[in-house]
Amino acid sequence: MINSFRLSVRKWRSIGKFLGLFFLCCILAVSCNNRPASETTSTPTGGGNGRISLGTTLKPRTLDPADNYELAGANVLTNLCDRLYTYKIGTSELQPQLATAMPKVSQDGLTYTIPLRSGVVFHDGTPFNAEAMAFSLNRFVQNGGKPSALLGDVVVSVTASDSDEITIKLKNAFAAFPALLAFSGTCAISPKAYEIGTGKFKPRELVGSGPYKLVQFTPSLIRMDVFDKYWGEKPQNQGIDFQIVSSSANLYNTFRTGAIDIAYQTFDPEQVESLKQQAASSGWQAIEEKSNVVSYLMLNVKQKPLDNPAVRQALASMIDRRLITERVYKRQAEPLYSMIPNTFDSYKPIFQTTYNDGNVSKAKELLTQAGYSQANPLKLEVVYPANSPTREQIASTLREYATQKLEGIVQIQPQTEESATLFANIGKGIYQAVLLDWYPDFGDPDNYIQPFFSCSKGSAAQGCEEGASRSQGSFYYSDRMNELISQQRKEQNPQARQEIFAQIQELIAADVPAIPIAQNKDYAFGQKGIQDLQVDPILKLPLWKVSKEARS
Repeated sequence: MINSFRLSVRKWRSIGKFLGLFFLCCILAVSCNNRPASETTSTPTGGGNGRISLGTTLKPRTLDPADNYELAGANVLTNLCDRLYTYKIGTSELQPQLATAMPKVSQDGLTYTIPLRSGVVFHDGTPFNAEAMAFSLNRFVQNGGKPSALLGDVVVSVTASDSDEITIKLKNAFAAFPALLAFSGTCAISPKAYEIGTGKFKPRELVGSGPYKLVQFTPSLIRMDVFDKYWGEKPQNQGIDFQIVSSSANLYNTFRTGAIDIAYQTFDPEQVESLKQQAASSGWQAIEEKSNVVSYLMLNVKQKPLDNPAVRQALASMIDRRLITERVYKRQAEPLYSMIPNTFDSYKPIFQTTYNDGNVSKAKELLTQAGYSQANPLKLEVVYPANSPTREQIASTLREYATQKLEGIVQIQPQTEESATLFANIGKGIYQAVLLDWYPDFGDPDNYIQPFFSCSKGSAAQGCEEGASRSQGSFYYSDRMNELISQQRKEQNPQARQEIFAQIQELIAADVPAIPIAQNKDYAFGQKGIQDLQVDPILKLPLWKVSKEARS
């Protein structure tokens, strides 16, 4: 989805600046020998004009909140529009944004009443009110975009119960619902600029109420100007230019030559390490933060030999996460011992306490009990998307580790599959094990549990016939798991809910329908003079807080 990066070059203000930049680029070009040349960009934004240029390889497919379901679009939407709730930066703590308080929830957990902020206007001047918020949420569901099921599966109705209040009725109790209302696509949009109707999207527009307004959207450039009528915290800069480049190599070189202020997503591990090493001598900022993205191995519990719990437990014992995070991720990820990442208070490192890392003796013991030996080895195909070099390296590492440490009792057989084919087939049960990453929809532990392990129809004997675990490829069915998921979704008491999540994590470790491997780290790089650059695990880049000093 990434096209070549081409921007027309602006006229320089003077011949002197042109010559200075020319000679500087010549010097830097020599220093970048044998690297791909950075692509043509707009004039570097240094010089004190107050705009921030951000380079990225992620190209948004659409900016329509009701249809965007990709990280590329979410990074832009977070800065262009407001939701009912957002997060206190650096935490998973929800706080009101367009709402003025947390919801009032009925005793049965099915009705949410939310008071709204007054004095807010959209980018086109239309006033924000309860009718506009209800319109935005109803459009999200009814237009049938990619993320529509997030609300459609849980919401019965959204109505304006007063001029400054909305009422939302749910199909079932869902304690994480306020976190879902912080999803970027549930933002408020101008009812004057949009309409409700299946497939009626505006991919190249965004008329929201956020601190910036969209002024340009091309394949290589997204420009956002400060919205002068914004109700909340004013941006610390004069606007943002998202410059979309075609490859990580070009992003690397574009940042090194100073043509952009910030570089964010995506780099190869070697490029991240290089930029980190050069940061001190070059005056760059290298921002490292935990990500909520998790990598895991999904196991098909209905396909031999993984229908045997002892085999799944042996694999959980065998995996050496520390080796993987050092060799594959270059320490740009950390070992993960639960499907819930450690950025949440509910995280319990149950796979560490139960299996540890690279527990070869336990793996051999379990495999021997299951009837496997050097003469009768366990053969396991591990499938991964063909366009993922990281998961290719993980699969290769697992194969080498099994060969060396388990003395032929386990034979890991890596297999590639085109991404489209893999995700079309994963729910058909044709794969034994699949290496995958999970990018959460919203900031709550439920989003790492319900989409993987719930099942609406099935049995322990037949596995999952309909439901989330089937669509994820594990076919896992457990009455106890379904019961616990239902309990945590109903539970409004945070402490009691955490206790339920602890039981869920213990059950996952016992049944092993999936094995957590790594929790990614997120990186952003800023030029000297960039101030207050930070990476948030949920909000990613809160660009309204970023400023920069004029370059001399």
